[in-house]
Amino acid sequence: MSCPSSSSCCGVSPPVLANPRGEFAASCSTRTTQKAHFFGSKPSSQIIYSPTSSHLSRRSVIALAGKQSWDIGRFAKTLFFFNGPPNPLKIVESIMSSITASAPTEAPKKAETSDVVLVTGATGGVGRRVVDVLRKKGVPVRVLVRNAEKARTMLGPDVDLIIGDVTKGDTLDPKYFKGIKKVINAVSVIVGPKEGDTPDRQKYSQGIKFFEPEIKGPSPEMVEYLGMQNLINAVKESVGLSEGKLLFGFKGNLCGKFVWGALDDVVMGGVSESAFQIQPTGSETGEATGLFKGTVSTSNNGGFTSIRTKNFTVPEDLSAYDGVELRVKGDGRRYKLIIRTSYEWDTIGYTASFNTTKGEWQSVRIPFSSLIPVFRARTATDAPPFDASNITALQLMFSKFEYDGKLNPTFAEGQFELPFSSIRAYINEPITPRFVHVSSAGVTRPERPGLDLSKQPPAVRMNKELGSILTYKLKA
Repeated sequence: MSCPSSSSCCGVSPPVLANPRGEFAASCSTRTTQKAHFFGSKPSSQIIYSPTSSHLSRRSVIALAGKQSWDIGRFAKTLFFFNGPPNPLKIVESIMSSITASAPTEAPKKAETSDVVLVTGATGGVGRRVVDVLRKKGVPVRVLVRNAEKARTMLGPDVDLIIGDVTKGDTLDPKYFKGIKKVINAVSVIVGPKEGDTPDRQKYSQGIKFFEPEIKGPSPEMVEYLGMQNLINAVKESVGLSEGKLLFGFKGNLCGKFVWGALDDVVMGGVSESAFQIQPTGSETGEATGLFKGTVSTSNNGGFTSIRTKNFTVPEDLSAYDGVELRVKGDGRRYKLIIRTSYEWDTIGYTASFNTTKGEWQSVRIPFSSLIPVFRARTATDAPPFDASNITALQLMFSKFEYDGKLNPTFAEGQFELPFSSIRAYINEPITPRFVHVSSAGVTRPERPGLDLSKQPPAVRMNKELGSILTYKLKA
């Protein structure tokens, strides 16, 4: 292809056309009439298009297959909307290659999710025992400690650790806790003999009734109460919420969180067209809902429509969850959900197909473990495992094709509509505890009216002398 300058012709991307064999040719000039050629097994013929007005955004190219017009203006707008991919020819080439794709020789890798358990206070008496039990059960463990050398001496040189201090919130960066789905908190304020102890804490092991105790290090308020607040703030996104995490919906104006745009077969010369709309009263409760609608055609080697979000400014971390649930009103067709974990334009999409029931609202759950890595409509056997902590975009698609050349059994040309009121991450039932706090706070309430201290354990009798230790344990 040649062009009189380094810029695209006439202020828009030059037309790129494909024949059924996936070969490409394009030409451009500054003249009013422009020409492009197909090359392939059939005799070549010219395709001529001319601007119908001075508005460059609505030019058409007359394509051979089906003699349908190709909207080059919509093609250019699509590329521009998704931040202008670097090489339009590469995009067209990649999509066209899917049409003749053969099945892979290896089974695709299944998506993987993380089940790492974080243990805090792991070098203490209780914490060490917790780590030991989890390891024997084969559970992956990560520990939060203040002293790495001490932790490696006690727990082994290969221990997976985070260096941090619960009393110092700025040391607990949430990014360190990605992939953690459960927390066992064994952090406790340190109590020891005033007169000191042996290196292996023999006096402490006998219990405080055998020595005069004092707080060693930060106060109970800092460790037990403020430390708990800091830890929860650091891990709350990782361990997840029982009601799930709403990604798209109309609660709290979340509809504006994602920016959806059409990504149709116009990028490969097709004429299918879709859009994302908001229906103010379209949901099952008469409230607002999103709508994926359009018209799909197989003309010009096309056959798919989709809506895709722009890349998220900050990736969504859904590692605490087990999958994504869509609330949709079905039309009897089979659709695809594509989840992306990269900011690159032309890259692997982790994909699942789902069926819908015509005229009924239904919840469609897609486990992360069911996602198939797909690249250019072929399963990617060498794809990395799905990373639920780094989700960058979502896409809904209605296509003639499934994967590896297989066809969608519900596909039919023409109009379609798929209302969807919400997309949320979910946790499988039964929901087990995600944050376990090990504490001696359950002894009693120190200031309880009528409490006979003489009959209480030493920790209760000495609550005030020890910086209100039980008070802050209970407050935590």
